[in-house]
Amino acid sequence: MARTSGPETREKLIRAAEEIFAAQGVDGAQLRDIIRLAGQSNPSAVQYHFGSRNGLLNAVMAGRQQRTEQVLRTLIGEDDHDLRGLLTALVTAEASELRTERGQRCLQISAQLSHESGVRSRTPHPTLEGTVYWLLIGRLDECLDTLPEPVRLERLDMALTLVGAAMADRARQYLTGATPLTGEPLFAADLVAMTAALLTAPVPDESPAPEERRKES
Repeated sequence: MARTSGPETREKLIRAAEEIFAAQGVDGAQLRDIIRLAGQSNPSAVQYHFGSRNGLLNAVMAGRQQRTEQVLRTLIGEDDHDLRGLLTALVTAEASELRTERGQRCLQISAQLSHESGVRSRTPHPTLEGTVYWLLIGRLDECLDTLPEPVRLERLDMALTLVGAAMADRARQYLTGATPLTGEPLFAADLVAMTAALLTAPVPDESPAPEERRKES
């Protein structure tokens, strides 16, 4: 009978969860499939080690975040407040997950959770609190201080969603053996350029659209 205690079993469950969450989706994944893939016979193994399904998902994302943090620490200095430079650091760190199948799966998972970062409320998700990643988001926020705050926060959230979705799509191509349209250096540089354009686009005025003006008159 497989053990359901100890760090080795915990790691097996995390690895299995990465595969199942990536393949079935965060909302569609079945805990029984994770437990079976991890080689566990106890149906309560996830509850025993992580407290809940959400606790297991947080553990998966905490491990992924730890790897990204190691890269970001080498890329961001105390005085780095340049928008393009910060975005380049972000994309470079995220792209480091493309190096392994484990990272590729985690990119597919985290893309589904991008709106849970806490950017819009300025309250970081527990796995992001105190991280270099959250510091980077704060510095991006400062770079956009000429924008109205609601627009700024919404754009930051959408920018993270864009980066996450692009990385997840690239990861999917790698995992399925598809050939990407562009090489990775161009992909990364173009993603930085697109994200910068999203963040710095002129803010449109709030005057009514032509059809709305006609209705008012």
